Amino acid sequence: MEMREANEQMLALLSKWDPLKYGAEAYETEVFDVLQAVHVSETPAQLSRKIQAVYEFSFEEIIPLIECEKMAVQLLLIKNNAACER
Repeated sequence: MEMREANEQMLALLSKWDPLKYGAEAYETEVFDVLQAVHVSETPAQLSRKIQAVYEFSFEEIIPLIECEKMAVQLLLIKNNAACER
């Protein structure tokens, strides 16, 4: 898988995620901010804190860190699979 395909998979996953129950379409800006964070994060713990911060900044609500970590693991798995297949 190329990184472009990985980005598309990550965008699709993030676009369906509705962590604050506002409707998945409410998070367009946050999806791209998180995608950028994926590319500079190496561990689920690091990425999960960034995900939490992105949504907290936009909505002034905190997503439980465990939920952010579940998403972080999935996103890093996609990213790392693309990097391994090069």
